[in-house]
Amino acid sequence: YIGALGARVICDNIPGLVNKQRQLCQRYPDIMQSVGEGAKEWIRECQHQFRHHRWNCSTLDRDHTVFGRVMLRSSREAAFVYAISSAGVVYAITRACSQGDLKACSCDPLKRGRSKDERGEFDWGGCSDNINYGIRFAKAFVDAKEKKVKDARALMNLHNNRCGRMAVKRFLKLECKCHGVSGSCTLRTCWLAMSDFRKTGDYLRKKYNGAIQVTMNQDGTGFTVANKNFRKPTKTDLVYFENSPDYCVMDKSAGSLGTAGRVCSKASRGTDGCEVMCCGRGYDTRRVTRVTKCECKFHWCCAVRCKECEDTVDVHTCKAPKRAEWLDQT
Repeated sequence: YIGALGARVICDNIPGLVNKQRQLCQRYPDIMQSVGEGAKEWIRECQHQFRHHRWNCSTLDRDHTVFGRVMLRSSREAAFVYAISSAGVVYAITRACSQGDLKACSCDPLKRGRSKDERGEFDWGGCSDNINYGIRFAKAFVDAKEKKVKDARALMNLHNNRCGRMAVKRFLKLECKCHGVSGSCTLRTCWLAMSDFRKTGDYLRKKYNGAIQVTMNQDGTGFTVANKNFRKPTKTDLVYFENSPDYCVMDKSAGSLGTAGRVCSKASRGTDGCEVMCCGRGYDTRRVTRVTKCECKFHWCCAVRCKECEDTVDVHTCKAPKRAEWLDQT
C-alpha cells in the first residue's frame, strides 16, 4: 500500500504530523506501517482497561486526534493515553524487528556469547527482542511533537511518554531452551522476549490510579507536587495538571461522551455498578434472550460439538439526564 502510493504522498497526508515526524515517516515507511498496527493494539488495550469506567477510552470516528477534546485537558486520562500509546509504538516496532519485517533492524545484536543469571551460565541464542531500537525510534518519533513547544503540557507529555516506553522494557523476560542428556539443563540457550502487552496495560493502569497531580516549578524545567502532603513523582509515575471532568453527561468541550445508554451492573458496588456509572440518574432494564454454546463434547477425532442454549438475562442501561440544559453543553 505504501509502496504503491509512495511514502511521500502517504506521509504528507497524515494529519497532525510535525516536520520531524514526516521526515521519519518518509524515510521508514515500513516502520510506520508497524506503528499503525501498534495503534490498533494500544487503543484496544486502553478500552479493555477502562471498560468498566465512565470514561471508557472512547475513540471518535474521523478525528485524527483519536480521542478528540479529552486530550486538551491535562488530566490523568490524557496522561494514561500518552503513556499507553508510547508503549504501543515501542511494542509494535520491537516485535516487527524480531519478525524480520523491517529493513532498519532485526534481533538484538548485543545479545551474543555467554552470560549468566541466578541459575548459572547460558549462551545467548535465538532472537532477543531488540527493545532498545524500539525505544529509540519511539522516542524520536513520538516525542518530536512535544519538542516543538516548550510549555508545561509538553513537559507533562514527554514525562508520560517516557513512562510508557520504560513500562514495556520492565516486562522483558529471559526465555531458555535446555540442551543435554534427556533434556537435562547442562547447557542452556536463552534470549530476551517481551511479555504480552496486557502486562504493560495492567501496569500503566495501576500508575493511572496512583498518578500524581503536579505544577510546573519556577524555572520551567520540572514539576513540584500540587499537594504538599503527596510524595514527589519519580520517573515511573504518571503526572497530570488538571482534575478530570466527571464524564457523567455529554460535554464536547471537555471531551466527555457521557454515560447515557452505557451498560451497567446492578449488583456491583464498583465503577461498573449502575449507581456509579449512571451518576445517580437511574437505569432502564430490558430482558434479552441470548444464544450461547453449551454442553460441548469432544468427539474422537477431532471435533467439538455443542448444543445451543437460550438464556434470558436482564440488561441495565443508564438513563439520559432529564434536564434540558445538558443539551446546551453538546
